[in-house]
Amino acid sequence: MRPTSRHLLLRCGFLLSLCWLAPARADVVLSAKSLSVPGVNLQGVTLRLGEDGAGALSVSLHAERADVPSMGWRRLSMNLAGDLRRDNQLAWTLAGNLKLASAPGGALSDAQVKIQISPAANSLLIDLSQGKATISGALPLDQPSHAQIHLDNLPAGWLQGLLGTIWSGHLTAGRMGAELALDLRDPGLRSSGQFSLSGVGFDTPSGSLAGQGVGGTGYFSLDSSGGPTQIDVDTSLRGGELLLGPIYAKLPDQPVQLSVHANAEAGAVDVTRLRVNDPDALQVDGALAFDAKGALKSLQLDRLHASFPAAYTRYGAAWLDTLGLHALQIKGSLDASVDLRADAPRSFAFSTDGLDLADSNGRLAVDGLRGGLDWAVQGERPATTLAWRSLKFYRIDNGAAQSHWQSRDGMLSLQQPLEVPVLHGQLRIGQLDWRPAAVKGQRLATSLALTGVDMAAFSRAMGWPAFPGTLAGAVPSLRWVDDRLELDGGLSANVFDGFVNITRLSWQQPFGPSPVLNADIALKQLDLGAITGVFDFGSITGRLDGSINDLRLVDWSPVAFKASLLAGSGGRISQRAVNNLTSVGGGGIAAGLQGAMLKLFKTFGYKQIGLKCTLQGTVCKMSGLEPTADGYTIVEGSGLPRLQVIGHQSEVDWPILVKRLQDAIHGAAPEIH
Repeated sequence: MRPTSRHLLLRCGFLLSLCWLAPARADVVLSAKSLSVPGVNLQGVTLRLGEDGAGALSVSLHAERADVPSMGWRRLSMNLAGDLRRDNQLAWTLAGNLKLASAPGGALSDAQVKIQISPAANSLLIDLSQGKATISGALPLDQPSHAQIHLDNLPAGWLQGLLGTIWSGHLTAGRMGAELALDLRDPGLRSSGQFSLSGVGFDTPSGSLAGQGVGGTGYFSLDSSGGPTQIDVDTSLRGGELLLGPIYAKLPDQPVQLSVHANAEAGAVDVTRLRVNDPDALQVDGALAFDAKGALKSLQLDRLHASFPAAYTRYGAAWLDTLGLHALQIKGSLDASVDLRADAPRSFAFSTDGLDLADSNGRLAVDGLRGGLDWAVQGERPATTLAWRSLKFYRIDNGAAQSHWQSRDGMLSLQQPLEVPVLHGQLRIGQLDWRPAAVKGQRLATSLALTGVDMAAFSRAMGWPAFPGTLAGAVPSLRWVDDRLELDGGLSANVFDGFVNITRLSWQQPFGPSPVLNADIALKQLDLGAITGVFDFGSITGRLDGSINDLRLVDWSPVAFKASLLAGSGGRISQRAVNNLTSVGGGGIAAGLQGAMLKLFKTFGYKQIGLKCTLQGTVCKMSGLEPTADGYTIVEGSGLPRLQVIGHQSEVDWPILVKRLQDAIHGAAPEIH
């Protein structure tokens, strides 16, 4: 917009001065090694004047190199050819063709030009056109540093030179129009006026500041005459997409008011005033700053009011996706403020009179959220209350609760124990201290107690068969260290008339797209009859002990563990359970007379059952009670007929093993690979 106009006005004024002073006869050639006028440097200049036979002068001007440092135009070459005429009022008119090489965006690479200079009217008029783009300018001869300029349908890329002098951003698409005033200074310039945008796109080296398909109208002022460049913009935007650090906006077709005051220097941009008004979605007052590469340095939102679901659809979806919250269903409103510096928060606060939200994968759902939180890295903040009617976390339903919080010297703390109903039981959070500004080390510490949780309800929530029993446990210390939750103590589930104890539990990136869970699990005296009844595996009586150590789940799928299961006190086993255990181990029943006799009985006595599996990657290394000549023993029988089940496959692909277990539970004929 402004760089093209300023450049041409200075250059054309210089050209006409040469023509005015040149002798009015044919075949005149003037040359200069270098010429300078304020703001423009020309090198290798050649001017040719000749008669065209119709009362006009033919003009040809060539500059091997043209530099306009204030606009970022360097090392351009220029060729101007046309006819120069003077009328009865002593006004001069030059009409012809202008070609610039290497100008940003291909600006004026093949443009038609008309220049009129009138001493009587004290004016210089310039008209340029290339394709659909037109530029018109007017300036007084006695004040050539001032101009009035009209731009129409100008490619945005033509402004890249000026943009590059104040910012690291790059214009990628779109067109602009403007009516503006321009004052040249030494150094810099001042300009102001109104503008229009159509399909404008831009980006930065860091990718944190970008736009695409942006349209709108507004007013601007720019002052680069001293110190950092001062920029003011008041605009009404329609459509397109904007990325401002963590804020991604998908602008609606109706007007969104944007007001900005910014200081730009050496590529860095400091937006000291940012106001956004999207009436039915978002209102913002604040500031933000970007470094020379376009990376966010600070974000301070003094006021943010969001109305959902419009605010989520237009401004929040992309940011919440990065937190693992996808395709939210959200309604209500929220008031907030935030101060983020160098990727670490200094303060935040939010409050709501009513907010409901649920993500698409069932990880989080809140109904009737009311109240808020208020935290700052220094000093003490007022106490707040946050309550909800119901809260679902990883598909586990929690009942209504009310929590009380206060921030002191950077720590946000629960002021009294919080009791939350969960699956007919209760979760009690005794204390909770959170340091949001901690970049490394311990961020959160809490203690938990779980009592009376119904395992059948828990199983249904997790999509498992309904286990009988209750889940309880005490966690004297749970810490959030770096990106990992660490549990001291353990959880104990009273299931199948025995116990399952979980220890060494840690949870990495719990809110990320692929959370990682590590734990050790111990099984003590579980009733095999109850277990096999739930899973429809075939009947086995007796008691089961075992362990699943070094368990590692990625996005809730196992990738590693060392499992050992032992029913060592004997019992009875059905023929179906024998067949299913055989299929799991990829083995068979002892051959001969014993194998034939087994078909006559529905249940058999056993002395012990043992099965081990070590998962590494996608392969499970199998073993059992003891090795045999051609495998390992899974079932050691007792009494007559004597039963012995042998496993022959020492390595099984984990997906195949899972399928065998699923087939066994659902009564399908297992496949042996």
